[in-house]
Amino acid sequence: MHHVDVMYIIVYVALLVACTPILGMYMKKVLCGEETLLHPALGWLERGIYRVCGITSGEGEMDWRAYTSALVLFNAIGLAVVFTVQCAQRVLPLNPNHCSGVEWMCALNTAISFVTNTNWQAYAGETTMSYLTQMCALTVQNFLSAATGIAVFCALTRGIVRTSTTYLGNCWVDIVRSVVYILVPLSVVFSLFLVAQGVVQTLQPNISVTTIEGKQQIIPRGPVASQVAIKQLGTNGGGFFNANSAHPFENPTPLTNFFELLAILLLPAGLVYTYGCMVQSKQHAWIIFGVMIGIWLAGLAVALYAEYDAHAVTHTASTSSYLEGKELRFGITPSVLWATATTAVSNGSVNAMHASLAPLAGGVALFNMMAGEILFGGIGSGMYGMIAFIILTVFLAGLMVGRTPEYLGKKIGKHEMQMVVLVVLVPCIMIFVTAGCACVIPSARASLSAQGPHGLSEILYACTSAAGNNGSAFAGLNANTPLYNTLTGIGMLVGRFGVIIPCLVLAGSLASKKSYAVSTGTFRIDSMMFALLLGAVICIVGVLTFFPALLLGPIAEHMCMLRGMMF
Repeated sequence: MHHVDVMYIIVYVALLVACTPILGMYMKKVLCGEETLLHPALGWLERGIYRVCGITSGEGEMDWRAYTSALVLFNAIGLAVVFTVQCAQRVLPLNPNHCSGVEWMCALNTAISFVTNTNWQAYAGETTMSYLTQMCALTVQNFLSAATGIAVFCALTRGIVRTSTTYLGNCWVDIVRSVVYILVPLSVVFSLFLVAQGVVQTLQPNISVTTIEGKQQIIPRGPVASQVAIKQLGTNGGGFFNANSAHPFENPTPLTNFFELLAILLLPAGLVYTYGCMVQSKQHAWIIFGVMIGIWLAGLAVALYAEYDAHAVTHTASTSSYLEGKELRFGITPSVLWATATTAVSNGSVNAMHASLAPLAGGVALFNMMAGEILFGGIGSGMYGMIAFIILTVFLAGLMVGRTPEYLGKKIGKHEMQMVVLVVLVPCIMIFVTAGCACVIPSARASLSAQGPHGLSEILYACTSAAGNNGSAFAGLNANTPLYNTLTGIGMLVGRFGVIIPCLVLAGSLASKKSYAVSTGTFRIDSMMFALLLGAVICIVGVLTFFPALLLGPIAEHMCMLRGMMF
C-alpha cells in the first residue's frame, strides 16, 4: 500500500464520522414528527399523500399486530406490482429497446429481491428490463423497501422508549416521512451530482456505433443516475447495468466512486446516532457506533493485507497484487474498501468482482454478511438487528452477575429473549439450509465456475447474500436457474420477514412493560466494558456458527494458495 491509499481510507472514515451526528439528528427530527428545514418545501407532499391514502398523521397509532399486518400487506402489494410490470413490460410504454417480458420465475425472484431490499440480480439489467420497469418498479421499490426498514427501526425504538402501552406509531406515517423528508431529497441532490460527473440519465434508446475496428457495437443507456442514487443511499445495491458500479455509465470517475462508496454507509451510520437521540443516550449510540466501525475496520485490515500480500503462485509483487477482476480506473484499495463496505450493510453493489478477491478478502466479505450485516447494516435493518445483539449481550451480562437482565429501564424476560433468538438465528438457519441444498443437488453444482473450496465459497456467498438481504454476488455462479431462483427467493423472504416480524413482536412486548429507574447494580451500556462484551458476542456468534463453513471455503483456499494450488 502507498501513503495515498492510507489517506484515502482516513478521509473516508473521517467524513463518515463527521456526517453521522448531522444526519442522525436530522433523521431523529423527521421520524419524531418535528419541524425541519425541508418541511416548508415538502410538507405539501406529505399532506397530499395522507389525503390520497386516507392517512391521519396525528392519530390512528397501531399496536404490533396492526403494524405488522400493514407492513406485510404493503410489501405484498409491492411484490405483486413489481412482478406484474416485469411480465407485462413488452406491451407497456417506455420500452424503446423492445425488451420482452421477463420469464416468470426470474421475475418473481427479482420482485422478491427488490421488495426485501436485497436487490439480488440474476439477470443483465441493460438487456432484460425496460425503462418503465427500471423506473416505476425497481427504483420505486428501492425507496419503499428502504422506508420499510426505517419503519421497523422506529417501531422497535418506540417499544423501548414507551412504557405501559400497546402502541408503536403509525406504519404509514413512518414510511411516508422516511421517503418524503429523507430518501427523496438526498437522492435528488445525489442524482444531480452524478449527472454532473457523467452518469447517464436519458429516456433515449440504446445507440449503435462503429468501433475503430469497423464493427458495430450497441451502447446501452437509460435513466441510470436516478436509480444509482437511491440504490446506494437506500442500501439497495441493484445496478442498472449487469456490471453494477464497475460500469463506467454508473460510476465514471474516481470522485463518483468515492461518494457512491460514502453513500453506502451514510444513512445506516446516521441511524445509530438517531437511535441515541430517540432513547436519550447519545453516549450509548457512540458506543454502538464504535463497536460497528471497530469490527468493520478490523475486517478491512485483514482484506487489505490479503490483497497486498505477495505470493509466488499468483506471480504478483506486493506493489501490484491482485488486479484481475478489479476496475483499473479505481485500483486495489478503493475496490477492497467497497467490498467490505457493501457487505457490512445490505447494499450489495460492487465496483469489482468479489470472486477475484484474495481468499481471505472474500472471507471477510462473507463474514460481514454472516454477522447479520449489523456493521452498520442496512438502512433501519442494521439497527434493529444490532438492538437484538445488544439485548442478547445485556441478557448474558445479567446471567453472569445473577441479576434480572435490564435494558434502558426495561426488564428482559423469556418472551423477549425468544424473539431475540429468532432475530439472530433465522438468517443463520436459512443460509445453511439453502447452501446445504445447493451443495447436494447436482444441477446446483453444475452452475459453479470453479471447484474445490472456491466452488463452496461461490455457493456459500450466494446463499448468504440472499438470506442476509445483501444482494452482492461472488460472480461466476450461474444463479438464473429454476433451482437457484427458488432457493434464493425463499432465503430472501425468510431472511427479511423472519427478522422483521419477531422485531415487531419484541417491540410490542417491550412497549407494554413498565420502566424502572437505573440503580447502582444496573449494567452500564455506555461503558467500555459493554463495548467489549457486545463486540465479543457479535464475533463469537459469527465465529461459532459459521467458522466450519468459512474454514472449508475461503480459509482452506488461502491455505491451498500458500502451497501453490489455485482454483
